[in-house]
Amino acid sequence: MMKIVDAHHHIWRQRDLPWLMGPMQPRIFGPYEAIRRDYPIEEFLADIEGRGIVKSVYVQANWARDRFEDEVAWVQGEGERTGWPHAIVGYCDMTVEDARPALDRLAKYSRMRGIRQQFHWHRNPLYRFASGPELCRDGNVRRNVARLADYGWSFDLQVFAPQMKGAAELARACPNVTFVLQHSGMPEDMGTEGYAAWKSELQALAREQNVVSKLSAYGTFIHRNDTGHIARILADTVGIFGANRCLFGSNFPIEKLWTDYGALLGAFQIAAASLDEAARQAIFHDTASRVYKL
Repeated sequence: MMKIVDAHHHIWRQRDLPWLMGPMQPRIFGPYEAIRRDYPIEEFLADIEGRGIVKSVYVQANWARDRFEDEVAWVQGEGERTGWPHAIVGYCDMTVEDARPALDRLAKYSRMRGIRQQFHWHRNPLYRFASGPELCRDGNVRRNVARLADYGWSFDLQVFAPQMKGAAELARACPNVTFVLQHSGMPEDMGTEGYAAWKSELQALAREQNVVSKLSAYGTFIHRNDTGHIARILADTVGIFGANRCLFGSNFPIEKLWTDYGALLGAFQIAAASLDEAARQAIFHDTASRVYKL
């Protein structure tokens, strides 16, 4: 069995996440009553049991912004207690004048490997997260992201296709930082024109050699586990970036809304079956191990 790294998952206590408290709100991934609860590391380990997962990367889950260190401290503690996860991508506000005091607070946690601040903005308010579409071009963002190189950390980049030109400029301005594009740039329009536009923008972003792409969260906009859908996006992403710049992530427990771990992983493995062994090894293990220093 191939050894696999899950390069994108969450764990949480419901009480720590404002968006999981109170009435449900419209979300990009649809109704989410089933995950408005704790999702502990023990449940994640049960989900991955027998699947060949040998290491994992926790990605920030939108705690209250002023509790960014509390989030990392808790996940670090879970890692020390159970051995999982092996790496943490935490949150830091990169729009402030100088993020270094906050980054210094996170640097004492040994499992820290990167920062994610979600910059995705869309004309459709349901898909909108950031305050505006051009955060990648913000001067403070550029300076602060460039400073991640001093910590040896990556930046998990979450944008839609129309924002990728700005994302490419950001990557170019920070040549010593590895950018990890979330979810292949979230192709939300699978129509002929929309998909072609996503692919064109992805090709332009991939010219920046310090950008890699996660193969993850493909069920976000269709709310199901669809092997054909996954295969199409995976084939195009790998064709553009190359397998050595692609890495698998489950996006659990979000994708648990419509599938189980075995079915999700199986769909990705089927989608990658036509690739050679070295490419599959890169996608499911080696790229994540390199990028997140596992």
